[in-house]
Amino acid sequence: MLQELTTFLKHRKKWNLLLVAVNIGVFLLLEVTGGDVLNPVYMLEHGAMLPSAVLQKKEYYRLFTSMFLHFGVEHLFFNMLLLLFAGDMLQTRVGAVRYLLIYMGGGLAGNLLSLAVSAAQGEDIVSAGASGAIFAVLGGLVWLIVRGRGKVKDLDVRGVLMMAVLSLIQGFMDVGVDHFAHLGGFLGGFFLAAVTQLF
Repeated sequence: MLQELTTFLKHRKKWNLLLVAVNIGVFLLLEVTGGDVLNPVYMLEHGAMLPSAVLQKKEYYRLFTSMFLHFGVEHLFFNMLLLLFAGDMLQTRVGAVRYLLIYMGGGLAGNLLSLAVSAAQGEDIVSAGASGAIFAVLGGLVWLIVRGRGKVKDLDVRGVLMMAVLSLIQGFMDVGVDHFAHLGGFLGGFFLAAVTQLF
């Protein structure tokens, strides 16, 4: 059944571009309605992550909605730029259905790890962004490289590995970045890419 669904979807518009469009669309919608996307309170009102809201108020939807929110143009621009390139590379090689599973599932894994670490450390900080899901895409690409033993047709293996390593390093060096969402997304994407190849 998964094969039939993949065949159906591959003839339609590229889903990676749709994900980029949705992220940009949500950002523009929040901007034109007079909101301040740099304001954590405003972002929280529109679905950003907050550990206490998820754990105490049981607002589990935030684990997903936060993946489509961004704190400012710069945050959105760099995330979408990376998604455009990395996402297209992965979707081309695994198909639309597996790509969406890796993107959404990996993004969820990133938010769950971030939530667990924040709860353990007693932190309650508003967070948002597609970074966890994008790192899941990078994790998926690294899985393809591992599976292919460093040889993947039409894929610049060194470029992908360098992009993944530098992105992880930059994430841990920057202030105010949800490092564990990145790490959880990367590991989740790697795992999901491996598991979905079994079907």
